[in-house]
Amino acid sequence: MKKRETTDPIGMMAAQLSRLPGIGRKTAMRLAYYIAAQPQEDVRELATALWQGRRAVRMCSRCGNYTAQDPCAICADSRRRHDTLCVVRDPRDVSAIERMHEYHGGYHVLHGTISPINGIGPDDIRIKELIGRVQQEQIREVIIATNPDVEGEATAAYIARVLKPLGVLVTRLAHGMPVGGDLEYVDEVTLNKAFEGRREI
Repeated sequence: MKKRETTDPIGMMAAQLSRLPGIGRKTAMRLAYYIAAQPQEDVRELATALWQGRRAVRMCSRCGNYTAQDPCAICADSRRRHDTLCVVRDPRDVSAIERMHEYHGGYHVLHGTISPINGIGPDDIRIKELIGRVQQEQIREVIIATNPDVEGEATAAYIARVLKPLGVLVTRLAHGMPVGGDLEYVDEVTLNKAFEGRREI
């Protein structure tokens, strides 16, 4: 006798939701039940916003930030200092620094950090592009703002080593930030102090 296939729509939604960062199995189930209780039109709007938003997002060809236009608004802004680059791990960190409203230079998004344990080397993140920008865009200072964890420190040290022969000033954010913390969760005042106390490396 052929086994009848059964579908569990709540389980299917929970399985997809649990793929999101920070969403465990129990939270995914709560969200799935919440979605199941909403009007279908509201759920359709949510799904459409996610789908259309993802389709519209692209990577800025200059800095690597997420954007709907290329170049991104930051790179295209003539009022910003384009002789200074702040190097960050991912686009979330750009948002964190922009909330501070004190930094007016450009950015370079690495999309990762060096992590030999995870098989991620310098060629796997956007370090070559950074070197190219320093050589072509008359950059005076590169501020390394990777997280103060093992991978972030290793990445900062590597970048400093490859950029110093190019005659550019390489600085690191001061450790007003908690060691092992994520840049996106640092409050604006602490982040501002870290910028003010950055040091050459």
